[in-house]
Amino acid sequence: MNYLTAPLTDVDNPTRTLQAMGRVARGYSRIFAEGRHADRLSPSGHIRRTGFDLRLMVTGSEGVADGVRAITLCRPDRTPLPRWTPGAHIDVFTPQGRQRHYSLTGDPADVGSYRIAIRRLPDGTGSVEMHRLRVGDLLTVRGPRNAFNFAAAPSYLFLAGGIGITPIAPMVRAAAAAGAEWRLIYTGASRASMPFVDELVALDSSRVEVRPDDECGTPDVAEMVSHASARAAVYLCGPTGMLDAVRSVRDVAAAGIELHSERFSPPPVVGGQRFTVALARTGTEVEVAADETVLEAVRRVKPDVRYSCRQGFCGACRVRVLDGEVDHRDRVLIGEQRDDSMMICVSRAADRAVLDL
Repeated sequence: MNYLTAPLTDVDNPTRTLQAMGRVARGYSRIFAEGRHADRLSPSGHIRRTGFDLRLMVTGSEGVADGVRAITLCRPDRTPLPRWTPGAHIDVFTPQGRQRHYSLTGDPADVGSYRIAIRRLPDGTGSVEMHRLRVGDLLTVRGPRNAFNFAAAPSYLFLAGGIGITPIAPMVRAAAAAGAEWRLIYTGASRASMPFVDELVALDSSRVEVRPDDECGTPDVAEMVSHASARAAVYLCGPTGMLDAVRSVRDVAAAGIELHSERFSPPPVVGGQRFTVALARTGTEVEVAADETVLEAVRRVKPDVRYSCRQGFCGACRVRVLDGEVDHRDRVLIGEQRDDSMMICVSRAADRAVLDL
């Protein structure tokens, strides 16, 4: 597959075929998940899941930077894995049942293994679990899927901050392999904390600029964007501050530059108003502040509620809405699905909503 010319699907305007497939899927769900024989057809487990799940084995765990480990996953029988394209991620269920998503950062042509990289965070329970994995451990994985598609463009400027290099690295390799015009500016706290520096520089040292903060100072976002030629596609992944700074640079819009970005932390709530959610199973009512998400508010009283991406595209936090008007801000639900569900990591309510929790 040519990743630079692969067709994209507009999820906001699904085709008739996709709509038909959605109706079939919802019918299947009603029988196997909601019907009177659902308990026998779909026995309950520790975690309710939707999607295509794989049981994979850890075949490698390597420190690739300070606080960062690259983990390689394969099928136990070494049969081929589902193919993926640059920008894709997988959802990983940790040994303790936490669901987290990690960008695939290996080679899409390698159908025998997936590679992900995880930075250990001091208060990150999921990242701590992932760093404790050993060769031979088994994990349930869902995916891959792509909410950060890599598309054809006259030229590319790749901007990565820290662990944000993970989805960017396969894009850089794809651009280099296709003979496209490209440039990578890679920032981070220190060179020792930045994974995959050597393998990216090896692609073309004249096109890769490594800028550790302790050597180069705080990144000048406007200067970084100035390296993009007219009509270039800028692919960016990094800390929230870096993303917000790039979006504020006026030259981006003026030059007709396409900006594609992915956050590895949740975006701030914009245009929010205070409202109330009621948890139907317990009768508990929770106030949602104007600057917080429903997920954050609910976790104060129900810390075990499911979630993963916190950005409205993975579907892990989908909850049935029993009453109330929803302001949908996700990239998952379409058509009739919006009538009785919401993604509580990003969507909001007009005044009060009753959730099946």
